[in-house]
Amino acid sequence: MRKKIMLGILFICIVMMDSHTFLAEEIQENIYIRAKVIKVIEDNVEEVLTSGEDLVLRSQKLRVKGINKPYKNMLFTAENTFHTDSFYQYIAKEGDKVVLFLEKNETGEITEAYVVEPVRDTYLFYLAGLFIILLVVIGKGKGIKAVITLVLTIGAVLKILLPGILKGYNPILLSIFISTGITIVTLVLVSGWNRKTTTAIIGTIIGVIMAGLIAWWIGQKTHLSGLNNAESQMLMYIPQGTDFDLTGILFAGIILGALGAVMDVSMSIASSMYELTKANTRLTTKELIQSGMNIGKDVMGTMSNTLILAYAGGSIHVMLLFLAYKLSMIEIMNMDMIATEVVRAISGSIGLLFAIPVTTIVGAFLLPQNKIMNEAE
Repeated sequence: MRKKIMLGILFICIVMMDSHTFLAEEIQENIYIRAKVIKVIEDNVEEVLTSGEDLVLRSQKLRVKGINKPYKNMLFTAENTFHTDSFYQYIAKEGDKVVLFLEKNETGEITEAYVVEPVRDTYLFYLAGLFIILLVVIGKGKGIKAVITLVLTIGAVLKILLPGILKGYNPILLSIFISTGITIVTLVLVSGWNRKTTTAIIGTIIGVIMAGLIAWWIGQKTHLSGLNNAESQMLMYIPQGTDFDLTGILFAGIILGALGAVMDVSMSIASSMYELTKANTRLTTKELIQSGMNIGKDVMGTMSNTLILAYAGGSIHVMLLFLAYKLSMIEIMNMDMIATEVVRAISGSIGLLFAIPVTTIVGAFLLPQNKIMNEAE
């Protein structure tokens, strides 16, 4: 147990150091730094004529001090300019922390500094820290394991999945491989290697694969392009020049999106069936299957809602636009963007439904009391 925790902590340190190096390289190359506003020198509002239209332009001249190395404590004069009728406006104030873009000339001298965004990552780190603290305080030993598995999952996505896709590997096969690895590592680390964990692993893997297969089949029939948003379209113009399988990337995302819910359902059923076999040694295989299915039926309603609501919550702006412009149902349902989200949500839910009987049947044969007595939990 101690070895597992030490290995997990070591992995966290490696990922953090590697990520820090990567971020430092990006900041150095693109010259984005954090800075603090020392003084608002000027704050002007003027009308400008652009393409035959009068626009009100607000321009701030700021005195700012660098926060991160190698520009720490260096003073800059930065500009913050925006149209007052734009949807996004950030008015800098004294004491604010901002992200600066530094512009250099051919000799490497900084000539201009522009405010890009207010600093947000500090509060995101606070939020992540609070989440980790609550996991450890409430979950204690299992909370520490949960933190380790979370880092392993993020590391697998950032260090294996994304670089693999960027190099041109098949995104569907890669996502299935990553999902299988995440499932095994997560469940074994949290619950140990035993029949309960094996049951949950089998149910999760089959459920996720079914979700991917169904999404792929429907995607072929509905001619989903994978170009359902601006980000996917921008992939066609990245400097690496990789020939992406955009449809495959779409299905890979569906597989990963379904993984968490399917894993949760499978582990809930396996754990409940395990406790039933401990409490009642006389349960027959048929009775255990019936009990497992009843547990699964109770779980599936809320978990299906979780998947559907997660996707609906991410698309609420789009749905409001459709409602405001009173688009017909035929037009809405045949849009590539909407069809993609429907396939994503429903195929994930179907994968979850497949996981219930699979986990139940596997558990009915692996979890009877006479097979558990010889295992150390």
